[in-house]
Amino acid sequence: MKSLFYLLAGIVVLTACSGVVPEWQAASAARDYYECLADGDAEGFLRGKAGADTLPAAYREQLLAAVRQYQSDMERKHRGLRGVRIADDHYNQSASCRDTSLHVVYAFLLLAYADSTQEEVTVPMVEYDGRWMMK
Repeated sequence: MKSLFYLLAGIVVLTACSGVVPEWQAASAARDYYECLADGDAEGFLRGKAGADTLPAAYREQLLAAVRQYQSDMERKHRGLRGVRIADDHYNQSASCRDTSLHVVYAFLLLAYADSTQEEVTVPMVEYDGRWMMK
């Protein structure tokens, strides 16, 4: 009976500790938005910006033009963005990824370009209406 209690207690503890931490949720969302860039979907990338759905139309068009210019620059300099992955090594110390005073989580991504170069980018993420979005 006592061993059954310890087994159940262990299962409860493991289940409680196995949740996805906010740093990983934010990093996964950032990766998804940057994958939109790799797929040529400037609109999808812009939808990942916090508050983009409430921007005035003229300002939204300017931001969309800036995203398309960013895509064009990546194409010109590196023959395009080919892959995006989360830079795992930053998440061993999750405290360094979170700024509790600003309510920001920093996502660290590795961008892989077609010319075989890589670039690490830091993407500030905020929780907006229950979703992680780029600040």
